[in-house]
Amino acid sequence: MKIAIVGSGLSGLACADQLVAAGHRVRLFDKARGPGGRMSTRRLDTAVGQVSFDHGAQYFTARDQAFQTLVKQWQDSGTAARWPGAGPEAWVGVPAMNAPIKALSARHDVTWSLRIDSLVKKDNRWQLESDDQTIEDVFDIVILAIPAEQAADLLASWDKDFLAVAANTASAPCWTLMLAFADSLQTEKITVRDDVVIGWAARNSSKPGRTGPDSWVIQASPDWSQEHLEDSQGEVVSLLSSRFADLLGVALPDPLVASAHRWRYARSGKTDQNALYNKDFSIGVCGDWLIGPRVECAWLSGTALAKMIFA
Repeated sequence: MKIAIVGSGLSGLACADQLVAAGHRVRLFDKARGPGGRMSTRRLDTAVGQVSFDHGAQYFTARDQAFQTLVKQWQDSGTAARWPGAGPEAWVGVPAMNAPIKALSARHDVTWSLRIDSLVKKDNRWQLESDDQTIEDVFDIVILAIPAEQAADLLASWDKDFLAVAANTASAPCWTLMLAFADSLQTEKITVRDDVVIGWAARNSSKPGRTGPDSWVIQASPDWSQEHLEDSQGEVVSLLSSRFADLLGVALPDPLVASAHRWRYARSGKTDQNALYNKDFSIGVCGDWLIGPRVECAWLSGTALAKMIFA
């Protein structure tokens, strides 16, 4: 079969891996400029060299046996390593969080920088429509591997039950602050957790394989992010920088980089299903939001959907 997957984060790529291994032809579409999804990495040039920030997921765990096998392959290939600074179960991509996603996407047919705006059924096959580009291909099956809110938009005309699941599984937002300094901050702390304003902060440059100046990723709590969702980037940089300095107990020097990124769909929800598949409409849905807010859950959901299609 010829299968389209909308979204090429870990969930979509996990599903694609299984489908291609079974002999199906898969094409993926993603509105981002490159691989990463919530495992994205941002690189910026500074006066003292390039600095990178894992401004999405900070680390991942591997508890499922099959996922452990995959992570071991990533470790053997040098694209993942343990990060003791976040705990004994923590893994990160090397040299950046998106390294495993880049490796997975490299073996698939992925079209980047293309937003899918609607789905059309013609002669019992699927056509994808975009305001930016004409997509000539037609597909036997379409899979949505995107956040619940975005999946709901595309499901509206096709499966009311799936639409209800997606519409009732909201994601929590997250403002993320990225700071870099010419000289390392005078603190022994690697992470800061569970503050009412800052849910997580980490010395990104302490992760294995990182180079460049001292860099920090500071992620606001879901409640604070929701309260300040429409604040300007400048306001968020100022407020989170001040709180971060208070929590560390240090005065922050002038930063090389001070930038904020707003994730509208950051921390996923959770349902009682691993994936969704309607064989009559030939449409499927996968994503971490179906299982829980962990990187591993995205892989589990994509793999589960592929098995549903096989069945």
